[in-house]
Amino acid sequence: MTFRATVLTLYPEMFPGHLGVSLAGRALERGDASIEPVNIRDFATDKHRSVDDTPAGGGAGMVLKPDVLARAIDAVSPGEDLRPRLLMSPRGRPLSQQRVRELAGGPGAVIICGRFEGVDQRVIDARSLEEVSIGDYVLSGGEPAALVVLDAIIRVLPGVMGNAASGEQESFEAGLLEHPHYTRPQVFEGRAIPEVLTSGNHKAIETWRAAQSLELTKRRRPDLLPRKKNDPVG
Repeated sequence: MTFRATVLTLYPEMFPGHLGVSLAGRALERGDASIEPVNIRDFATDKHRSVDDTPAGGGAGMVLKPDVLARAIDAVSPGEDLRPRLLMSPRGRPLSQQRVRELAGGPGAVIICGRFEGVDQRVIDARSLEEVSIGDYVLSGGEPAALVVLDAIIRVLPGVMGNAASGEQESFEAGLLEHPHYTRPQVFEGRAIPEVLTSGNHKAIETWRAAQSLELTKRRRPDLLPRKKNDPVG
């Protein structure tokens, strides 16, 4: 089954971007996934092809118009379309590896790239858009975020990675950050590969990697660790 992505954007020339090369590029060539960019401006009806207007209540910037965006969504995602509709938004739920896996297991996604100050809330509600964030920062538009989301999804599709175990042992797959990696030369600038990794003792290696993963997560991302029952909330 092909993962089919339709991307609503004001800049269709940004796709497939970096997804046209390497693993994702080969997946697109094989038909494991497809990416169809659609220009939101094609659904404007006035002579200026307007897609935005001033925010109600005043304020800086412009807002994507609900009628134009709704027409675009309806055209690419009719009622029988089972694909989720994702709106790239800094106020959305942070993208997780679990959500990536869920999306990769489905038929595809309709991805809406926001611009300007945002999207009229009425179209978000009326078209059941799932707001998705890739981090606590603001971009000039949703296109780079959409490329990130698609990259994360395509790489975990069946057969895309040569060794499926590569994806199963990465950061976030088990709820922790990944352990450190090493390769030859044995000594680099006076720093040697940890002896346990060259010992041939696979159980000891597995134990070491698990301990390193846990320690790294404690230092850098303690928010990923499960709370104990008596831990304070907040």
